[in-house]
Order: sequence, then C-alpha cells, then structure tokens
Amino acid sequence: MSDSASPRTGVILAAGFGSRLAGTHDATDLKPLTPVAGTPLLIRTLNSLETAGCTRAVIVVGYGMDTVQEEIRDRYDGPLSLRFAVNEHYDRQNGVSVLAAEPYVDKGPFLLTMADHVLGDTLMEKARRHRPPERGVTLLVDAKLDTIFDMDDATKVRVENGRPRAIGKQLDDYNCVDTGVFVATDGLMEALSAVYAAKGDAALSDGIQRLMGEGRMQTLDIGDGFWQDVDTPAMLAHAEEMLMGDLVSVE
Repeated sequence: MSDSASPRTGVILAAGFGSRLAGTHDATDLKPLTPVAGTPLLIRTLNSLETAGCTRAVIVVGYGMDTVQEEIRDRYDGPLSLRFAVNEHYDRQNGVSVLAAEPYVDKGPFLLTMADHVLGDTLMEKARRHRPPERGVTLLVDAKLDTIFDMDDATKVRVENGRPRAIGKQLDDYNCVDTGVFVATDGLMEALSAVYAAKGDAALSDGIQRLMGEGRMQTLDIGDGFWQDVDTPAMLAHAEEMLMGDLVSVE
C-alpha cells in the first residue's frame, strides 16, 4: 500500500556497544560516530531520514550517550528536529531501545532504522511513499541476494505474497534479506511491550514475530535500492568502496 508522502518521525537505534567496530577509527570507539567515507554513520542516517520525508528524528542513545549527543548536536545542521531518548538498559536487546522512543513518537506511521546502516536514496524514497498495514509494520527487504556482502551475518527472510513467513539469521529457506528499515505503527510498540512485560527484555525480532503471527506484517522489496550494514571493519570498507566509487546515491 502506498500513499503520497506525509511528514513523519524517524526513530534511530544508537544505544548499543558496537564492539565489533570499536577501534576501527582513531577518532572514536563509538559506532554511531564512526566515519564512513568521511561522514559519521549517525549523520548519514539523519540525512537518509530527510530523504524519507521525516521532519523529526528520535535518536535512542545508551552507551557513550553524552558524547554521541554532544557530537550530533554540534555536527548536524540539517532541518530535522532532534530528540534524544535514553535507554538506560542498553545492555539488553534492541527492542528495549524501540520502547525507549515510544513517548516521543507521534501518532501515525513512523520510520525505524539503525544508526549503523548506510541507506541509499532509492530505498528511502520507497519508505517515504509507503504506508504500513493498520496497526502493523512493513519491513523493507532486499531480494538481490547476489549483492549481499556478508550473507552469514544477514537476517534472512522468506516472503510469500508480500508477507514474511519466516525470519532469522540461521534461516535456510529464504528469498530476501532484512535491510533494517521499517515503516511502523504503534502496533509494534504494543507487541514489544507485551514481550517486555512477559520476559523483562525484548528484541525487535520478538515484536516482529508476534506481529507475523497476528497477520500484521508486510514486506516491501527495495528493488534496485542500496543499503549496507556496518557492523565490522570489512563491512565498513565495503560501504566506503561503494560510496567513493559513486556506485550508489546516498545523501
């Protein structure tokens, strides 16, 4: 389902330790501030939210939160209105970070992504035009399996008729991968809250699984769109090679 673009809030998860990337750059051990082709990951993500039609960004911080907030306030000069949400339990799973953003997210669809993803303009334009299912979530997926840089690390998805039927890193039967970009509604918050109440912790994937079981998940193929997760030095090098070779369009 698609619609004309309307202003939205973007939520960025930037609270984790990012230990696999620590030490890659002399200037910082903090993953969200690690430069990719000269621009910090988190600044790139904010620029991508602009492309996706967002007017506000909620950045969920945790590990190194004071430094991250100070650097972003100093370096970001774009039009987005910024709000920082603190996840005091950043040693827990990433669904807890999503819940930390809930008080700052307006009613209506919002975009959810990670601070460690480089996202091409084509992908974000698709997100801009899309409306998720009622009280549900749309996951943007990439079916270009031969272009995935590190398939072992990717979260695999089996999609049938535009709906995810299975998802996981160890999935054997899959036809696309998770890009880490979601067009979501408050149904995601409800699902994660239920998981957190039951377990005292919650992964984003727990909420997705719950919504899948209730028929409230859809997928959107990014087509020719580009993205790259930046979890390791090798992934960082690949992202820089793509960007500096002018092989992709990224704001």
